[in-house]
Amino acid sequence: MTAWEVVAEVPVDPDTCSIYVEGWQSWSPSGVRRLADPASVPADPNVIALGYRADRPPGMFHQGEGLLAVAPQARSEVHLFAGTGPESLPSIRAVPAGAVLRIEADGPVVHRTAAVGVDAALADWAHAFAHEAGLREIRPAPTVWCSWYQYFTDVTAGDILENVAAMDRLDLPIDVVQIDDGYEREIGDWLHMSGRFDSLRGIADLIRGHGRRAGIWVAPFLVGERSELAERHPRWLVPDIDAGQNWGQRLRVLDVTHPEAAQWLGEVFATLRATAFDYFKIDFCYAGALAGRRHEPMPALAAYRVGLALIREAIGDAYLVGCGAPTLGSVGMVDAMRVGPDTAAHYEPTDGDLSQPGQRSAEANGRARSWQHGRFWVNDPDCLIARPAVERREEWASHVERFGGLRASSDRLTDLDAWGLATTRRLLSSVPPPVPFA
Repeated sequence: MTAWEVVAEVPVDPDTCSIYVEGWQSWSPSGVRRLADPASVPADPNVIALGYRADRPPGMFHQGEGLLAVAPQARSEVHLFAGTGPESLPSIRAVPAGAVLRIEADGPVVHRTAAVGVDAALADWAHAFAHEAGLREIRPAPTVWCSWYQYFTDVTAGDILENVAAMDRLDLPIDVVQIDDGYEREIGDWLHMSGRFDSLRGIADLIRGHGRRAGIWVAPFLVGERSELAERHPRWLVPDIDAGQNWGQRLRVLDVTHPEAAQWLGEVFATLRATAFDYFKIDFCYAGALAGRRHEPMPALAAYRVGLALIREAIGDAYLVGCGAPTLGSVGMVDAMRVGPDTAAHYEPTDGDLSQPGQRSAEANGRARSWQHGRFWVNDPDCLIARPAVERREEWASHVERFGGLRASSDRLTDLDAWGLATTRRLLSSVPPPVPFA
């Protein structure tokens, strides 16, 4: 059970007090809340496993993961409470007690005050945290075409070829063609092809032959129970840890502290890099930070960063994008970060839960985390989808244009009408540099 300790008591005006909460990972709801607003309390255990901090899910109080900021009243100084580094990110919650807000945490926090607004206080704090994390240079993102939002797991080599030809014919400024989920035989068997692809080498060579770079999706810390990896190497898995249900199966966690598992993970990424992929989207990264008994005893966030370091060493200077990843725990390790849940052709998120796919949830998190862009990484708001079947596509395109440091198209390009094609070309032709958003 979580042991909460009081770290501060802040006098507040209950009617005007506002609180910024940082969600645990890319998909977890984040943003400013009024004290009187109801806290986000997910009910579905699988939604908690996939979208929240599974061992410390939010309850009846506003709760930040590694970061919480309080503006006690309108136009007041800001109190900011944060973990001490990317491997020390306690849960921090705000408990009302009359005219006082009791701040409780389950680990050590740094308490700072700033005589500025919440956004400015977060931006100022970000510089110190990035330095503590040993931040790499923030590199500009390439422009990308991604297979996911058109084809999902049914993507074929033929789909990739069709869209590469369309890019050439339509003269679209796309640097990277990224193959998303669906090429692999099972989750964890990354070098074994599904029946829809003959070889990754062949498809990567074809992409490069058209003058574009090849990118690929991997969920490096997940192991599906149906996979050959799970069957052959059960000792490489963190025991008794369930990373949720997806792809019609139970998901397990790779133990990157096991020497043989670590070697295997490095070899997978080194092989993909040698196959000519130089853009990697790593997804469902939350799994690597789930608490559990690993081969080498260490805190879960430390193990997660060990895994990221293994990947970085294997891919060298290739571009690395995090997704479904513990946000503050990833600072200094990735070039770009998805800062919200998946977008979708529909506006409202599934069951109204803001960790679930939908334009409304993606927009809410993208706005809330705009201060991270250019300070921690390049923000990825998720792909532009602009085909006629997309609900409220103009609004989504406007969000991507305003908050998109990484610009990616994810339509079947021949399905775009005149507006969709013009919007896609315009947004891919005007990618902002990796400087903080205003």
